[in-house]
Amino acid sequence: MVGRLRAGVSQKQAGAELDVIQRAWGQTYARGYNESGGVPAGTLLYPLQSDLTREVKPALLAVSGAVGLVLLIACVNVTNLLLARGVQRGGEFAMRAALGASRKRLTRQLLTESLLLAIIGGVLGILIAELGVRALVVLSPPGLPRVNAITVDGAVFGFALAITALIGLAVGLIPALQSNRGGSLELALHRGGRVIAGSSQVMRRTLVISEVALALVLLVSAGLVLRSLQRVLAVDPGFDGSHLLTMQVQESGHYYDSDAHRLQFFKNALAAVRMVPGVVSADFTSQLPMSGDYDVYGMQFENDRTAQEGGLRYAVTPGYPATMRIPLRRGRRLNEGDTTGAPTAVLVNESFARRKFGDHDPIGTRVRIGPDAGQGEKPWATIVGVVGDVRQESLAVGAEDAFYVSTAQWPWADDVLSLVVRTRGDAATLLPAIRDAIWSVDKDQPIVRVATMESLLDISEAQRRFTLIVLEAFALVGLVLAATGIYGVLSGSVSERTREIGIRTALGASSRDILAMILGQGMRLTAFGVMIGLFGALLASQALVALLFGISRLDAVTYFSVTLLLLAVAGIACWLPAARAARVDPAITLRAG
Repeated sequence: MVGRLRAGVSQKQAGAELDVIQRAWGQTYARGYNESGGVPAGTLLYPLQSDLTREVKPALLAVSGAVGLVLLIACVNVTNLLLARGVQRGGEFAMRAALGASRKRLTRQLLTESLLLAIIGGVLGILIAELGVRALVVLSPPGLPRVNAITVDGAVFGFALAITALIGLAVGLIPALQSNRGGSLELALHRGGRVIAGSSQVMRRTLVISEVALALVLLVSAGLVLRSLQRVLAVDPGFDGSHLLTMQVQESGHYYDSDAHRLQFFKNALAAVRMVPGVVSADFTSQLPMSGDYDVYGMQFENDRTAQEGGLRYAVTPGYPATMRIPLRRGRRLNEGDTTGAPTAVLVNESFARRKFGDHDPIGTRVRIGPDAGQGEKPWATIVGVVGDVRQESLAVGAEDAFYVSTAQWPWADDVLSLVVRTRGDAATLLPAIRDAIWSVDKDQPIVRVATMESLLDISEAQRRFTLIVLEAFALVGLVLAATGIYGVLSGSVSERTREIGIRTALGASSRDILAMILGQGMRLTAFGVMIGLFGALLASQALVALLFGISRLDAVTYFSVTLLLLAVAGIACWLPAARAARVDPAITLRAG
């Protein structure tokens, strides 16, 4: 039910009032669904927003976190580049100051340049975002609330420009203040801008370490989700989803108020579908795996009448397990002899049999199933077979206790059943013929939820795929930005230390020595960033627990692989400026000095 609370009424008060109402109804009507003592379990209340977003919330939080990390990396990178640019322009600022420019004027100039660059970048980013948002909407998982409302409109454009402007001012303020530190202008004028202040070096290196750390957090997050998805996709769903078309067939109209008429309709429809060329087999089931169906009923065993068990109920036509290719582990399958008037036959799944019976053979055990199972008012049914486990909710949710019974032997006839059709070729191409076959029995009955089983399997893990794609994209951006930051700092350092490198070479330092010096500088920064990033990843991975399957958030393979990847990319970024430093000609350098 959906209800709106009156003003001043809390969710707890509403729940208490509904419990009173439901208790009265339960005592009158709902025998068989009550707890011991005849008291219904009560009402569960959820805010509508949390109910709509519960399934997609982990993925959206992960995406939001990735966006924030990429934004931080970009800000750090731009700040680093502006710092390097400010050092290179030290002589220019010194000359301006010598000609009478105030520090305030120089700061305003730097902030204006930073703001202009930020706005230009923001406009270009909006254009790219328009394409990116369209791609995200296409890739978004099923059930994402208000997905059609996700678009780059005027409000988004205004917000993006505003946040870009603020970030531009923020990241431009640090280089501006650094360039105007006391005494630096005079020193730069005297030495031609070739010397960088020690504090600026420390700041730039600190920013590079921060970039590496943030990039590692993103890479670890993407790696964990990737490893999790690999584990999920390796799970056996318990059936063969290839060449399988599914659809839900519903009955409507007073003619089908009779159970006999319902059963006859489904029987005739099934016979018509099986006559369609290209159909290998077809059967009905009361609930379809991976479709969102979830129907649980109680069970009582003859050899243990005190225990009340529960299991997923599959009311099926006898050939359903064979059509789905659910393996038979013991006993026999359902057959056409399991019909109205015959002793009720039941199949249980493997995990149920193992948990309930251990090493004992369950075949021949008698059970009561469904409403009033524990009241002694139903005839006994007999377990005739054990079949393999089937994942009902998703590949990431373990198999639950389940039982299968023929639709003809269930206490009532369901008015909604799912049809599964195994075909020889592409299952989707047979949809028109199969639909016409059903409508040849009764053209007024609705056919909905048409899908291939392969698509249902894909949809069941769409949230993880979506999160993985987004995290991989942002992790790649973060990795490139971190590598750019390392390259920028080392490249700037080589330019600033060209004279020093020339002197070292003139005094006997080999190209290998220079190469090792620059590489060592860059890899030390990377190593510090990796250590900080590993600690950050340990904290950030806690937010991904809901998206992980089959691995721990502390998965050693992921952390080790991602660290190696980052070190390799950082090594390439360090090698380029190091190779340039190793080629410095000392004679030209010293003559230029």
